[in-house]
Amino acid sequence: MVQSRQSFGAGQGGFRQAQSWLHTWCGLWFSWLLFAVFLTGTLAVFEEPISHWMTPEHHADEAKAADAQASVPAVSLSQRLQWGLAYMERHHPGATMWELWPADPQGGGDLRVYWFDAKGQYAAAQLDPLTGEELKAQPGARQRQTLGGHHFVTFHYELHAGQIGLWIVGAAALAMLVALVSGVITHRRIFKDFFTFRPHKGQRSWLDAHNAVAVLTLPFQLMIAYTGLALSSLTFLPAGMVTYFGADEAARKDFVTRLNEPGKPQRSGQPMPVPNLEPLVLRGQKLMGQPVRAVVVDYPGDAAARVGVYGWNDAQELRRRLSPTTGMVMFSAASSEVLQLRQPGGVEGGSPALTQSVIGSLHMVNSGGLLLKWLYFVCGMAGSAMMATGAILFVVKRREKHLTEFGGASAKVYRLIEGLNVAAIAGLGIACISYLWANRLVPLGLTHRDDWELAVFFVMWLLALVHAWLRPPALAWRQQMALLAALCLLLPVLNVLTTGDQLLAYVQEGDWESAGVELTVVAFGLAAAAAWHRMRRAPAITVRNRRNVTLPAATVTVAAAEQKGLS
Repeated sequence: MVQSRQSFGAGQGGFRQAQSWLHTWCGLWFSWLLFAVFLTGTLAVFEEPISHWMTPEHHADEAKAADAQASVPAVSLSQRLQWGLAYMERHHPGATMWELWPADPQGGGDLRVYWFDAKGQYAAAQLDPLTGEELKAQPGARQRQTLGGHHFVTFHYELHAGQIGLWIVGAAALAMLVALVSGVITHRRIFKDFFTFRPHKGQRSWLDAHNAVAVLTLPFQLMIAYTGLALSSLTFLPAGMVTYFGADEAARKDFVTRLNEPGKPQRSGQPMPVPNLEPLVLRGQKLMGQPVRAVVVDYPGDAAARVGVYGWNDAQELRRRLSPTTGMVMFSAASSEVLQLRQPGGVEGGSPALTQSVIGSLHMVNSGGLLLKWLYFVCGMAGSAMMATGAILFVVKRREKHLTEFGGASAKVYRLIEGLNVAAIAGLGIACISYLWANRLVPLGLTHRDDWELAVFFVMWLLALVHAWLRPPALAWRQQMALLAALCLLLPVLNVLTTGDQLLAYVQEGDWESAGVELTVVAFGLAAAAAWHRMRRAPAITVRNRRNVTLPAATVTVAAAEQKGLS
């Protein structure tokens, strides 16, 4: 019995040792995936600025539209609503839903319309706010088709793999919670560890760095992992929904409709024209205390139609509340009776719905403004550093102490892990910055151009993995870090050569979204260059294991860096 317990790592020692085993192995096998999910999630915090930088043609269009609007008299909200309604009646009379975005919070800006097409897909058109005519692409104008910053959002929660990816990320998030809790139990001096860092001490330095960033961001990481799981709880725990609604796709749609659109009527089959929207909009604005953002007409042309008026959130007000929902007033199209009223920050469905809304807002930082977004970004980077240092620490510890954990295959397994470390940490950075390079280099007008950008991301990551396994670890680290630094530092140059835009011009024009993207990329480039410089100075040495057997060169060449607290 005793022999059986000792042969299994989790069974050795007491409770704390078992938690240490759980923390080490649970953390290691998920660390590469968690690093990728955490890093891309951190970048996704600034999805909109990244998308703005990746669509430079829109900069000129926005400036031209602003100049045009400033030079002509403003068009009334009433006229914009009439133009939007007329367009939908003329072009999409059979759609099940019309959605009009008549103006910005100041009453100007774009005029856009949306609807569900025959395939049930969300479709859109932009109308000229001065004439009401549809704006179409200029002949010869080439669009930069791109996923923009949304690529990082999608990869963060489903790895671009749909439901399968969602389940994989969910498993990783659960493993992260296990690793965090077992890590807290393992460390006896968790708060003292936060103030301890001994540079140039090899394994000890990596452990101190791992502890410091872990303790610093522990509440954030617990929150982000838990809220991430809770957001997808219907996928991971579908029993309740399946019991009451069924398991097929129609049942799921019915559930989603009832959850997000409570009280939605059925078609009556009796024709009725869509009423004048202006009185409903003006009344809705007064009831919810917000300027109109969108007007949604369900079942247009039917006597059971209803009209929803949604408001614009005020940025200052949004910083003071947890729920990011806007105000909403739902009217009966036939009688103009108020069917539903939701004040800004409120939800339908009581406390459970409010809890879900707050959890979503906490995870996606929908409230709190720019300052909170930067706090999330810093904590996200610290969390990524915790996973990276943990994975590197695993290898550094085993170079001298536990080289027989996998029997005769130990050296090969450690070599495999070192290659994964290089590709997961430095290689992912190369893939991310290559995605931005692809945005500038993939020809405009290319069919499925956004897929080509995405392909560059994954191909560069795969090449980084192959390179990490073909080259000795220390050399692979240096070469990939050098490439990462070069790609980051040269991105502004590439931007000038391909679009004519430059960092100084962004600053002078007050385009802080584009300037922020390039300044952040340059900062990452300088950090990568500094890491490469320190790695390059580490002399190569030979390391032997306890049995005085020389390890494969690929397994030990980072030991020189270890002597200086590097890898």
